[in-house]
Amino acid sequence: MAHITKDYSQKLRLVDVLDDLLEEGYVSSDNVKLLKTLIKDKPESSLQHPFIEITKRNWINQQQPDQLLTMDVLMSWLSQKSGLPIYHIDPLKIDLKSVTSVMSQAYARRFNILAVENKKSKVVIAVCEPFDCSWEKEIAHLVNKPIEKVLVSPVDIELYLQEFYSLSRSVIGASDIHSSDKSVQNLEQMMELGKKGKLDANDSHVVSIVDWLLQYAFDQRASDIHLEPRRDKGFVRFRIDGVLHQVYDMPPAVMQAVTSRIKILGRMDVAEKRRPQDGRLKTRNPNGVEIELRLSTMPTTFGEKLVLRIFNPDTLLKSPTELGFTQKEARLWHKMTNEPHGLVLLTGPTGSGKTTTLYSTLKRLAKPEVNVCTVEDPIELVDPAFNQMQVHHKINLDFASGIKTLLRQDPDIIMIGEMRDFETSEMAIQAALTGHLVLSTLHTNDAPSAITRLLELGIAAYLINSSLIGVVAQRLVRVLCPHCKEEISCDEEHWDELVYPWKSQAPKTVYRPVGCNECRHSGYLGRTGIYEIMEYTDELKKAVHANASISDLRKIALQNGMKPLRLSGAQKVAAGITSFEEVEKVTPPASGE
Repeated sequence: MAHITKDYSQKLRLVDVLDDLLEEGYVSSDNVKLLKTLIKDKPESSLQHPFIEITKRNWINQQQPDQLLTMDVLMSWLSQKSGLPIYHIDPLKIDLKSVTSVMSQAYARRFNILAVENKKSKVVIAVCEPFDCSWEKEIAHLVNKPIEKVLVSPVDIELYLQEFYSLSRSVIGASDIHSSDKSVQNLEQMMELGKKGKLDANDSHVVSIVDWLLQYAFDQRASDIHLEPRRDKGFVRFRIDGVLHQVYDMPPAVMQAVTSRIKILGRMDVAEKRRPQDGRLKTRNPNGVEIELRLSTMPTTFGEKLVLRIFNPDTLLKSPTELGFTQKEARLWHKMTNEPHGLVLLTGPTGSGKTTTLYSTLKRLAKPEVNVCTVEDPIELVDPAFNQMQVHHKINLDFASGIKTLLRQDPDIIMIGEMRDFETSEMAIQAALTGHLVLSTLHTNDAPSAITRLLELGIAAYLINSSLIGVVAQRLVRVLCPHCKEEISCDEEHWDELVYPWKSQAPKTVYRPVGCNECRHSGYLGRTGIYEIMEYTDELKKAVHANASISDLRKIALQNGMKPLRLSGAQKVAAGITSFEEVEKVTPPASGE
């Protein structure tokens, strides 16, 4: 065929695609001649899809000389030629069991097609050969539904064709092996508890499922993996940018085998399912970078729930600016954490990024001439630059006794995982008073509340005044997707509500989330921190000594230059980094002048 638009019954041929691209001004004649010469004596069957052959040569897009001729450009061009819409495969939204039942892997590979939706009313088939219709009648007859074709790049079809069928095959294989096992332990099957199951966590199918699960989580930028058993099936969910997404569901017996496999890797007691356990394991992501995972099990009605928290070592290398600090905030944080001795506190709820901020700061402070020691429960991220101690309550090694031990180890900097009781807080302050820089965390809503929290724990005001350097409260907000965020006029009334009672001029425009393929149609891509930094000034010391209320402490801190969380978030809204809704969702409401 001279042009790909003139024959709708064949696969794309490289020479025809090149001719059309040359005629429409996408490629240069020299490049076309060179490639045609290279493939002159090669059979068509030995070549990859034409688009793959073209894109791997990194040609300039002649219509836009400042850009390459990418797969996206070629797919857009082919969409116009064929009239088919481009479809973005989001693996988190694919029902693997349903779509892989439409056709066999061999059949899908033969025609380079892939079912992506299997609904009651239709089956959606992804193709990269829009003019090859030889398979349509057969598939339509098999599924007895209308067929809708969509356009997907040959690279994605190859990737997901292998991934979808491999996982589906492993789950089916594991289900067949364990189909007779009725011993999945839950509170609704008390009569079954005495039976012995035949689950084998080292079964090859189970091993494949676990390998896929971890690699897939890394690919999707997940921070947590949840394995949740239910009565009839088990759910796999990923937390991405702070939001949980359901990924897959599997039979209860397979879920139990997968959980057992991960417990083995984490050196946990596989036989013990009645009490919570903690573990950790280390693996590598697709780029070969070592990744730490913290494991936690919890007995539930239908079996063990397992959560894997993923710690990316790249977070240790983030600068304060990359964490979300403004330049002024970064200077203040740097000043506080470079004091020779004293106590610096980070506050915020679970999942607000305190650990990331602490570890990245410790990594900066851990120089060869400095001894950095930590006592944690559990150790979040192992790093050779620190001397890390794990709390073990069974042998009476708690935070307080751990700090006592650290003080005999000639430390310069001490990091305490959490100050949760009087003994730990008292030892931390004693360490700060005896010439050590101490960093720790507290669970409070804002920075001023950390002072009243210490007082509630029983710490004397004079000890707080003698040791505390400052407090930082932090939250994480989702970052607007740069590919699709939309500029809108700022609602001044909404802005005034957000920053009240702090006087601030509303910007003319802000951005709102829209949603695209890059951000999985959420409108957000990644997260950043917002911070409330309170230096412990002489005015605050006087107020604490005089038993001032929390509202008085907050008022003094604001007068001394503390920027509250709401205002910090509002500034990121004005800068187009996040949205009104994100800031309002994660920050406490404004209070006090």
